[in-house]
Amino acid sequence: MMNMIKKVALATTVLAVLGPAMASAQAEIEGIGKGLGALGAGLAVVGGGLGIGLVGKGAVESIARQPEAGGPIGTNMILAAALIEGATLFAVVVGLLTMVL
Repeated sequence: MMNMIKKVALATTVLAVLGPAMASAQAEIEGIGKGLGALGAGLAVVGGGLGIGLVGKGAVESIARQPEAGGPIGTNMILAAALIEGATLFAVVVGLLTMVL
């Protein structure tokens, strides 16, 4: 599972870097850049979903082991999920902007 997550994260990073570069390179490869931007935006959503899922899984397991620490664990889980969601939203916006511009 972790190996797959690492591969998805690597692919998302590569596409997020290559998408804008390909979109602004030359007019002949404009379609490829837009496609990579769309693919990068989709992979960012998948990566964000996996990240939030893993955070939630870890929080639930932690609360199950130590119920009296449920409050701080829940607070930290929500904070981590919000940060992941923010980074994911930023990546999606960048991917969509490469398609439009």
